[in-house]
Amino acid sequence: MAKRGGFPGGMPGNMNNLMKQAQRMQRQMEENQKELEVREFTAKAGGGAVEVTVTGKKEVTKVKLSEEVVDPDDIEMLEDLVMAATNEALRMAEEASAEIMNKMTGGLGLGGGLPF
Repeated sequence: MAKRGGFPGGMPGNMNNLMKQAQRMQRQMEENQKELEVREFTAKAGGGAVEVTVTGKKEVTKVKLSEEVVDPDDIEMLEDLVMAATNEALRMAEEASAEIMNKMTGGLGLGGGLPF
C-alpha cells in the first residue's frame, strides 16, 4: 500500500530553504512593523493653519492650530481643516506601510489586508 502525504526521509532541501526564507521574511516584517509604529507622519491643511501628526499605528499624537484659524463664528471650517489634515497624515502612514510591504513581497501584491 502506498504511503500518503509527507516526504520519505524528511523534508526535501528545497522545502527546507523555503521554510527558512519564510521565517526570515517574517522576522523582517516584524522589524519593519516595529519601525513603522514609531514613525510619525505630519500633514497640514489650510495653508499650514492646521497640522496633525499620527504614528504608523495610526494614532493621532499631535494637533497644532494657528491662532488665526480659531474663529468661534466658523467652527465648521476648523473641523474641516482638522479632518483634512488627519486624513492626509493617515494616508501618508498607509502609503509608508504599503511601500514596506512592496519591498518585502517584491511587488507581488501579497499584502492583502495585513495590518502593517
